[in-house]
Amino acid sequence: MTPPTTDTATRPTTSRSQIPLLLGAVFLIYLGQMTLNPIIAPLSREVGLAEWQIGVTISAAAIMIVLTSQFWGRRSQSWGRKPVLVAAFCLAVVTMALFAVLAWLGMTGAITGTLLFVLFVILRGIGFGTAIAAVPPTAQAYIADVTTDESARVKGMAAVGAVQGIAMIGGSIVGGLLSAFGLISPLIAVPILLTVGLALIVFRLRREPRHELIQAPVRISPLDPRVWPFLLAGFGMFTALGFIQVITGFIVQDRLGLDAATTGLVTGGALLAAGVGMVLAQTVVVPRSGWKPATLLRVGGVIALMGFLVLIVDAGSVLLFAAVLLVGLGLGIAMPGYTAGPTLLIGREEQGGLAGVIGATTGLTFVIAPTAGTALYGLWAPLPVITAAAIMLIVTVFVLTHPRFRRANTASRLR
Repeated sequence: MTPPTTDTATRPTTSRSQIPLLLGAVFLIYLGQMTLNPIIAPLSREVGLAEWQIGVTISAAAIMIVLTSQFWGRRSQSWGRKPVLVAAFCLAVVTMALFAVLAWLGMTGAITGTLLFVLFVILRGIGFGTAIAAVPPTAQAYIADVTTDESARVKGMAAVGAVQGIAMIGGSIVGGLLSAFGLISPLIAVPILLTVGLALIVFRLRREPRHELIQAPVRISPLDPRVWPFLLAGFGMFTALGFIQVITGFIVQDRLGLDAATTGLVTGGALLAAGVGMVLAQTVVVPRSGWKPATLLRVGGVIALMGFLVLIVDAGSVLLFAAVLLVGLGLGIAMPGYTAGPTLLIGREEQGGLAGVIGATTGLTFVIAPTAGTALYGLWAPLPVITAAAIMLIVTVFVLTHPRFRRANTASRLR
């Protein structure tokens, strides 16, 4: 079904200055998340949790993203961006402050075993997962709302990915460096960063006037023929990433034979390499290439596949860093194609629902992949990386051959 063309005159034109603030919100909440990534593996071992329990914790967060992303995306159009982001950041600050206290109690031995695991799932999984689910759909729906041509929309969606990549770099640096002073240091830093984000939203982000809101945003089905090929491609890409993201710390520690503190520092460096690749892709390659969404998916898929294949080989730190750099570069090129492509085929009243579906699709990949990745790692260390490479190969073949992507390169229309 083709929606009626949206009259661009009804789109908000006075609120373009809000885009940097929304990108700042994305950056700060992801900076909080990424600051924890370098220490999650050594932290789990310090508090006595198994690899699979960390995988379950990450999967719980992904489940909440799946369950709440479309709700948040549509509410960002009907309530407004500010109320949604204030609620999300308040929840994030509270849960991450409590998580820092919990981790400290776990390291001192005051809380152990099943209780510690359950509280990890509730705070880091359910609580923070629900909070972070609100932010990217809000930013993406807004960018789709105010961009009036295909090039601007692709660049806007690339900007969302770019700030996520910059957050990966910043989080890798902050988390890695602070871990040298003890694993508790990054845990304390995260709620502070989130509080800064909350203050930015409360004092700088304005509420939209009623005429800019959409009272009844349309719910988008993931089976909608206009969007499902893009969703399937994105699902495959992020599933492949999910298989290796959580185990990166374990790969670093086991391949290089490092202690807990050094593992946090070196893992931060590896994630920094991935972030550099992503930022390079989305600040240089995507804006300057002028490629359409389907081309971005194809080129990015091939480069990411090369990275996954290189990562299979255990040949020291240089090859490991090169592999994650290629993965970051490839996915950084492909992501704007995944997020911008379907927005060009639907109407304005559907953008919030679509942004939520995209967020839910991305979150769905982390429901199974982290748990499966950590479980497979326990069986045989190269197995999750081989699985990720196989998935990425399937995605690459799909975007090279499916008719939707051939049509998207020649017949995309901005709605």
